Amino acid sequence: MLKLKILNMKNFLDTVNSCRGEVCMRDSGGRKVNIREQYGIQSRLMERYYENKNCLPIVLEIPDPGDYMSVVSYYAGDC
Repeated sequence: MLKLKILNMKNFLDTVNSCRGEVCMRDSGGRKVNIREQYGIQSRLMERYYENKNCLPIVLEIPDPGDYMSVVSYYAGDC
């Protein structure tokens, strides 16, 4: 599980969409929701990002180790 604070939503979503497997977000009710290539969900995340002054805290579960490392590498490089 990763707890991230997204500061560059476009690059984050590009990274998520380039993953091979699921990238699941934990919603406020604790449910897992796959956000990879789910453009309706991504649009709502973008709205929340802008409402929160270009910052979005998010909790992710990424089962594929390669995808996990891609997201971690994105995040480390974006800080």
